[in-house]
Amino acid sequence: MVFYFTSNVTSPPVKLFMGIDKYENEDLIKWGFPEDVWFHVDNVSSAHVYLRLQKNQTLDDIHQDVLIDACQLVKANSINGNKMNNIDIVYTMWDNLKKTPSMEVGQVSFHNPKLVRKMRVERRINEVVNRLNKTKIEEHPNFQQQREERDGLERQDRKKVVREHKEREKDMLKKKLEEAEMKSYSSLHKPEKMSTNYDDDNDSDDFM
Repeated sequence: MVFYFTSNVTSPPVKLFMGIDKYENEDLIKWGFPEDVWFHVDNVSSAHVYLRLQKNQTLDDIHQDVLIDACQLVKANSINGNKMNNIDIVYTMWDNLKKTPSMEVGQVSFHNPKLVRKMRVERRINEVVNRLNKTKIEEHPNFQQQREERDGLERQDRKKVVREHKEREKDMLKKKLEEAEMKSYSSLHKPEKMSTNYDDDNDSDDFM
């Protein structure tokens, strides 16, 4: 089961979500989207909270108020972190998460620690947490199916781009051939290259 929350601090609103337990977190780790941003309390056990960006967006595109919502949600769903002040929330893109067979369920590390960012949270902001909790809904998504559907649409988009690129190349080649043909035609009809059957100064019909 997954909990979904709506952050309405931006227009349009964005969705935040997290697994109910470490086993759901494991599925989210396995079947996440490349557009997903992962949040967690640094060095303290907590929920894994995700934010799904639009394609081609980066961490720099996340609105500051959305970051605050995500970090407050992580803090509020950490048994120890919720009681602590001045904690750091780490966040990174899903594809930077590293999972090895030796790790415990729900545990992750990073392929590149330099791509992990931190945000300091001084205290819990109840107004933010309460606002998010009012939007909370429970769903039972099929993570694998969602990821396969997403990848299928991406493949279709790539094929469309390749097809359009080939069509543009074909049109350009056709245009070049037409221009070359017109150039050749014009060259053949230049005065200096034209000939005539007129017999200059010879009005005789004799063949002798």
